[in-house]
Amino acid sequence: QVQLVESGGGLVQAGGSLRLSCKLSGRVSGFNAVGWGRQTPGKQREMIATITRDGTTNYADSVKGRFTVSRDGAWNTVYLQMNSLKPEDTGVYSCNVAFWWGQGTQVTVSS
Repeated sequence: QVQLVESGGGLVQAGGSLRLSCKLSGRVSGFNAVGWGRQTPGKQREMIATITRDGTTNYADSVKGRFTVSRDGAWNTVYLQMNSLKPEDTGVYSCNVAFWWGQGTQVTVSS
């Protein structure tokens, strides 16, 4: 069992920044990657960023160059730094390990 708890969402103006956190607990030692997914209104949830235990990162084209995923050394917390936010980034952001998803945190970007 894995528990994932996100925080850091909120309301921000276009062009602003937010930093999301995902606190991991439970049986996380056996998994090699953590991802961030985004559910935007009217669309299916998409995976926008992933990071592996060795630090390899991947990004969806929609966020590449603006978002950065990172982790602490103990693999307890994974972060998503979001810069140059756009109104279309509005949605619920959740972190993922294998079959588990957190409850998510709402990000709203006003124009």
